[in-house]
Amino acid sequence: QLQLVESGGGLVQPGGSLRLSCAASGFTLDYYAISWFRQAPGKEREGVSCISRSGGRTIYADPLKGRFTISRDKAKNTVYLQMNSLKPEDTANYYCAAVRRNLGCDISGRSEYDYWGQGTQVTVSS
Repeated sequence: QLQLVESGGGLVQPGGSLRLSCAASGFTLDYYAISWFRQAPGKEREGVSCISRSGGRTIYADPLKGRFTISRDKAKNTVYLQMNSLKPEDTANYYCAAVRRNLGCDISGRSEYDYWGQGTQVTVSS
């Protein structure tokens, strides 16, 4: 079965860290740019970060720059989102999406993604 599976979410205190994983099952991520999105209850989906197929291009939503880091491990067929200095407003369901493209990536949500994960919940609370 071809799918993306997120993991690593959970409950963390403000100021804490989490590392989310986006693993591909049944296909290789080598040909795909990967984007992370999040959606909180009652709010619209927003782009968080993305990484190009080669890993040479990354984009972050402005409010998240300096706190979040995206990376990819080709050997593990996985993309990671390291989240530091978490704030209550980071609470959301986080999910990844894959789009087959040679160059660049985007977090606008306008790409026609080939695969979406089911999401992993991140809750930042004391």
